[in-house]
Amino acid sequence: MKVSGAETAAAQVLMEGELEKRSDNLLQFWKKKLCVLTPDSLSMFADGQKRRSKCKELKLQCIKKLDCVERTGKYVYFTIVTTDDKEIDFRCPDESCWNAAITMALIDFQNKKAVQLFKARQGGASPEGQRCA
Repeated sequence: MKVSGAETAAAQVLMEGELEKRSDNLLQFWKKKLCVLTPDSLSMFADGQKRRSKCKELKLQCIKKLDCVERTGKYVYFTIVTTDDKEIDFRCPDESCWNAAITMALIDFQNKKAVQLFKARQGGASPEGQRCA
């Protein structure tokens, strides 16, 4: 059985653990999420469960940048800015380094896409376009 590059990337876990995400509602509670970072996405599972039906996936192709890193007390606070300028706030324990892991995965993803684009231009083919959902 041959495994495609996308399946290999999806199966590779770069980091797994707990992150807290600020809710979008008026009260803005911090909710704990079990998160899995892969070379393609950040998956967030509700209730600390790894159930696909309750998973929210944030594709790296839809992330513009990780911004606003601040250390206060025992937490590191950071904001992910999406390509449609939506801001998603997170916090994690100071020692977990989620912000660094996400930043490195995003840089690696963007570098690979830039190489693909360059090769496509050199070969005269149009690069594969993917949309953010």
